[in-house]
Amino acid sequence: MSTVSKPKPLPFPYTFAAGAIAGCTELLCLYPLDTIKTRMQLETGKGQHGIVGMLREIVAKEGAARLYRGIIPPLMLEAPKRAIKFAANSYWGNTFTNGGAQPMTQSLAIITGCAAGATESFVVTPFELVKIRLQDKASTYTSPSDVIKKTIAKDGPLGLYNGMEATFWRHVTWNGGYFGTIFTIKGLMPKAESKSGELFNNFVSGAIGGAVGTMLNTPFDVVKSRIQMHSTGEWTFPALARIVREEGAGALYKGFAPKVLRLAPGGGVLLLVVEALSTVFRKTLGPPYI
Repeated sequence: MSTVSKPKPLPFPYTFAAGAIAGCTELLCLYPLDTIKTRMQLETGKGQHGIVGMLREIVAKEGAARLYRGIIPPLMLEAPKRAIKFAANSYWGNTFTNGGAQPMTQSLAIITGCAAGATESFVVTPFELVKIRLQDKASTYTSPSDVIKKTIAKDGPLGLYNGMEATFWRHVTWNGGYFGTIFTIKGLMPKAESKSGELFNNFVSGAIGGAVGTMLNTPFDVVKSRIQMHSTGEWTFPALARIVREEGAGALYKGFAPKVLRLAPGGGVLLLVVEALSTVFRKTLGPPYI
């Protein structure tokens, strides 16, 4: 009885390249929605701008270029961040399935995604802090280096890790929801009969995964943005309770609309580009990667 061997995992440089290109593509296309999301999250009180209202206010008062302010830190981060996201997911998946000896299940896919998110959070926190402080409406920082210099002068080097715990929860919940949902949706969709069908399946499953991850992690993202902006030093769950008490439960989903509008299609773009590039790399490398 013949057995079909599974393709060997791609070497790290190829996984890194696929994740980096996918992340930069998604970021450049959808970054203005991230700026709008951050502004909405930093608004306190029970009133809130809508997406269109916030967009109009930023463009009218600060100019359209302001929508891309703070993009340098996340753009610099995209290569290692997305590479770590997919490489860590591959590593943990390989670990939890005993090198592929056990089948991947939805539960394992969720656990794998959570572990990848935890790994990713340690890398992204300083970049997120710089981005948030540049995106704020009242920001007086002149550049990413200005944020770093003033933060270290005030709080020391560890000040760049303000909001680390909230960032951890944000990435654990998003990645767990994202990769767990992709596993489920791919299993429910008809098997692709063509290359275009495969690309369609990847985009749809990635987009739904991005939407689910966003629904799960938005409250943690709200808390993270505020902790990093104001250096409150709060722990995540007490901060969640305080926001609900002072502003109502709806405040935990401030910025949800622009966030999901970015990360739902963005999740699709990420998976589509990663899978497409991985296929190209496998064909280039040949056996045993095919």
